[in-house]
Amino acid sequence: MDTESTHSGYSYHSSRSGRSNRHGDRSRERHKASSSKDSSRSERSVVINPPDTPSQDSPTDMRDDNWGETTTAVTGTSELSVSQEEVVGLGKGIQDRTQGFRRYLPLAVGSCVGLLVLATPLVFLLLPAVMWPDRLQACGAACEGLFLSISFKLLILLVAIWALFLRPGRASLPRVCVYRAFLTTLTLLLTMSYWLFYGVRILDAQDEDYHGIVQFSVSLVDSQLFVHYLAVVLLELRQLQLCYSVCVIRSTDGETRHYNIGQLSIQRAALSILEYYYRDFPLHNPALLSASKHRAAKHLAGLKVYNVDGAQSGNGNQSRAMVTAASKRKDSAHNELYYEEADYERRVRKRRARLVVAVEEAFTHVRRMKKEDERASPSDIMDVREAALAIFPSMARALQKYLRTTRRQHCHSMESIQKHLAFCLVNNMSPKAFLEAYLAPGPTLQYGPERWMADQWTLVSEASVTSGIKEGTEFLLKCLDFSLAVTVKSIPYIRLTEEYIDPKSHKFILLLQSETSV
Repeated sequence: MDTESTHSGYSYHSSRSGRSNRHGDRSRERHKASSSKDSSRSERSVVINPPDTPSQDSPTDMRDDNWGETTTAVTGTSELSVSQEEVVGLGKGIQDRTQGFRRYLPLAVGSCVGLLVLATPLVFLLLPAVMWPDRLQACGAACEGLFLSISFKLLILLVAIWALFLRPGRASLPRVCVYRAFLTTLTLLLTMSYWLFYGVRILDAQDEDYHGIVQFSVSLVDSQLFVHYLAVVLLELRQLQLCYSVCVIRSTDGETRHYNIGQLSIQRAALSILEYYYRDFPLHNPALLSASKHRAAKHLAGLKVYNVDGAQSGNGNQSRAMVTAASKRKDSAHNELYYEEADYERRVRKRRARLVVAVEEAFTHVRRMKKEDERASPSDIMDVREAALAIFPSMARALQKYLRTTRRQHCHSMESIQKHLAFCLVNNMSPKAFLEAYLAPGPTLQYGPERWMADQWTLVSEASVTSGIKEGTEFLLKCLDFSLAVTVKSIPYIRLTEEYIDPKSHKFILLLQSETSV
C-alpha cells in the first residue's frame, strides 16, 4: 500500500506539473492582465505585506507549501539595472516628503491667515498717516483711547489664534476639516470685504476724518474676535457633549473596548479612536496567535483523505476506516486544546514564581547593600546605574524565560529593562512595582514606537469621511498586521423623574410594655 501511494502521488505531481507547463503562458498573460486591473483599481491605497506576515485579505492564514513550484521567475538583461533597495528607498523618500508637506501645510496656511488678520488693522491705521498726513484731522482723546483699545484687542487676538490654530498637528487626515475650511474662508471673505470698503471709501476719497478711520479698524478687530469665538464653538465646544457610543474590536484577537464620543466627523472620530487605542488596548502580539494557527493547520492536515488511483473495491473499507479515524480525531480536538492550555498555564505560573523569587532576592540584596553604603566612605558608594547592572544578571535568566514563555520577549530589550530597573531603584520602589511592567501586557504607548508595528492607518468607510457620524455608522481602520472594526450607536434619551418622600414618613413610635425585660 505504501508503494502504491508513493507512485500515485508521484504521478499526480507529475501530471500537475505538466498541466502547469502547458498552461504557463496563458496563466502569465492572465496574471499580467489582472495585475494591471488591480493596480488601476488601487491607485489611492497600496498595502504591502512583509514576507513573514500573511495578508489580511487572504481567505485563510495558511501559507502556500508549494511556493517553489508556483513561483514564476522572469530573467533578462538590461543596460540599466536598479536594485530593489534603491526602488524602495526612492519610494520611501518621496512618501516622507509628501507626508512632511501634508503635515506642515495646515500650519503654514494658518500662519499666513493669522498674519493677514493681525496686519490688516495696523495697515488701515498707517496708510492715511503715510499717504496724506497734512490733510488729516487731529486725533483727540477719544481717538487715542481707541488706540489703546485696538492694541489690547490685537494682543488678545494674537494669543487666541496661537492657542487655537497654531498648534502642531497630531495626525495627517485624509480630507480637509470642513469647519476649519469654513472658518478660513469666512475670515478671508471678511478681511477682503473690509479691504474693498477701505479702498473705495477711504483710499480713493482720501478721507480726512482720522477718528472715523480708527473706529473702522476697531470694528474690523471686533469682527475678527467674533469669528474666533465662532471657531471655538465649532471646533472645541461642539464635540464636548457625548452623543454616541462606539464599539472598537481588534480583528486578530477580538480585543474590545467601548468609548463615548461627541458629534464628530468620521475622520475625526477615527483619530480619537486611534488615540484611545494607543492608550487603552494592550500591545498587539502576533506571537500569541501562532499557536492557534499551528493547531488549526495540524488539525486540517489530519483531516486529508485520498482515494489512491480511484480504487473502489479493495480500498473501500480502508477509506471508510480513514474517514472514521479522522472524525474521531476531530471529536478529540477540544481535549487537545484543553490540555495544551492547561500545560501552558502551568508553565507560566512556574516561570512567574521563579521570576518573583529572583527579583525579591535581588531587591533584598540591594537594600542590604544600601545599609552598608551608609556606613562606607563616599568613594566606595556605588552609583544607581552600576547597582542596576550588578543585580541584573541574578534575575536576567528567570525574566528571559518568563518572557519567552509568554511570547513577549520582543517587547522588552535588555537596555529598556536595565533602565526600568535603575528607575525603580532611584525611586525606592518595591519588587512588585518593578515586575508589574512584565507580568501583564501594558498599553501600546508603554512601549517604544518601534514596537507598535503600526504607524500608518487606512480609513475604510462607505460614507464620506467628512460627514458626521450617526446611528449605525460603521468603518474600518486598517494597518499592516490587523484592523479595527468600529460600530457607532447613539446614546438613548434618558428620562429622569423625581419621587418625593415625606420626611415625616420615616418617623415611628416604639411602645414598650412594663413587663418587657430590658
